[in-house]
Amino acid sequence: MARSPVMRATLAIPRRPPPIRARGSVLLAILGLGVWAFLALDLTWAQVIPTAAGLRQIGEFFSYALRPALSYQPGEVPDGSPSLLVQALLSARLTLIFAVTAMSLSVVIGGVLGFLGSTAWWSGDASGSRTAIGRYARRTVAPAIYATTRVVITLMRSVHELIWAVLFLAALGLNDLSAVIAIAIPFGGTLAKIFSEMIDEAPRDAADALRGAGASGAQVFCLGLLPRALPDMSAYALYRLECALRSSAILGFFGWETLGYFVKQEWENADYDQVWTYLYTLLLLVVLVEWWSSGLRRRFVA
Repeated sequence: MARSPVMRATLAIPRRPPPIRARGSVLLAILGLGVWAFLALDLTWAQVIPTAAGLRQIGEFFSYALRPALSYQPGEVPDGSPSLLVQALLSARLTLIFAVTAMSLSVVIGGVLGFLGSTAWWSGDASGSRTAIGRYARRTVAPAIYATTRVVITLMRSVHELIWAVLFLAALGLNDLSAVIAIAIPFGGTLAKIFSEMIDEAPRDAADALRGAGASGAQVFCLGLLPRALPDMSAYALYRLECALRSSAILGFFGWETLGYFVKQEWENADYDQVWTYLYTLLLLVVLVEWWSSGLRRRFVA
């Protein structure tokens, strides 16, 4: 059927883009939810204005930023206790130990769950499904394992490490294992999520070539997919180590003698110059780890 000139002209008119695209709609939705939350909580701008006493305390605290303490005041510490700087270094050492130990466990958890939580090991036309049992496992068992793993990953990373610390503190008491597990569980869940996505998004050219050459499913994954994703996985794990340092320091508020423990203690005693000593120690520790890890990340992703 021939189209009339009017129909052809109508079809030739390009579609006008919508006034609000998808990203704009998301931003407007977030803004609307923020306004709703502000009203639901009965918040007022007057609540963010500090009182005169609060301003004085803030001013006194920041006045010590350029003159942190290098030693305790006479009579503040019993005989035999380490000096302030030595104590800061000891607490930084414990903070680093907790972070490294927790991250070591998190990498193991994230690697195992990241593998199970990816689709690369079971989806597609892998050569491991030549038998009836293999095809049944790929169609039924593997998707069930995948779905269960994704739920476990979500549960692990949905609960903050401070909540895990409260739970393990009540169950196991104030011991080092509680601190390590409290960090390792949510960090392991986060690593598992990111690792699984990196594996699924890795280039498939080498894997397809191996599959076409008759390689097994394990060979396709270990030689074709994992090496392509491993540099990004390693770089992200190093970044999470920096985050684990901060989490390890915060655990000091629960009683572990990391840097956060002494920050809290000196703040309660209003010894703001000593607070800045521990804060600068934490800053130095994070900067050193970031400097070391950034060099490794550049090598991994080069």
